[in-house]
Amino acid sequence: MWAFIAPGLYKKERRWAAPFVISTAGLFVLGGLFAYFVAFRFALVFLLGLGLGNHVRPLVSVEEYFSIFVNVMLGIGVVFELPVLIFFLSLIRVVTSGFLMRHIRYAILIIHIIAAIVTPTPDVFNMELFALPMCVLFFVGVGAAYILELRRDKRKFPWAAVLPYVLGILAVIALAMYFLHARYGYHFVRHAPWFTR
Repeated sequence: MWAFIAPGLYKKERRWAAPFVISTAGLFVLGGLFAYFVAFRFALVFLLGLGLGNHVRPLVSVEEYFSIFVNVMLGIGVVFELPVLIFFLSLIRVVTSGFLMRHIRYAILIIHIIAAIVTPTPDVFNMELFALPMCVLFFVGVGAAYILELRRDKRKFPWAAVLPYVLGILAVIALAMYFLHARYGYHFVRHAPWFTR
């Protein structure tokens, strides 16, 4: 595909194309990995465990299993392209990082609606399992758009203003993990869910 497209591109466009192709492919693969190791596993455990208390034995056909598996993998793979979409819209000046941050509540509402549609189960836990990575990806996309705007305006990144927030968030995460480890005995393991008792 690249051999077909590359001869028709200018040198400047080729410089943009390589990071675009690598980032879109990488994010799609990352979405597939997240879907396979986290989202699909928890959704499947929830679906198969629905009737166990009432002595109901789940019988899932290969066709149904494969259909749900493909839908979840493709859905999350496409959803993980959100930062690329935001960056592209910022590149062609449709949106700005300031506009996106001013309308963040609508973005989070839309993300939760998409998560509710993509989620194969009706429970809130699995919906949030889909929505939280999408929110993180939204902020990654806004950050990429902001860096693009800084570069376009020939300004420098304000490390002094951003660094305290980043360090504060990392400190809160570290404290929460330490609290879960010290109080409840959670620890890291080499398989899903990776942080368990």
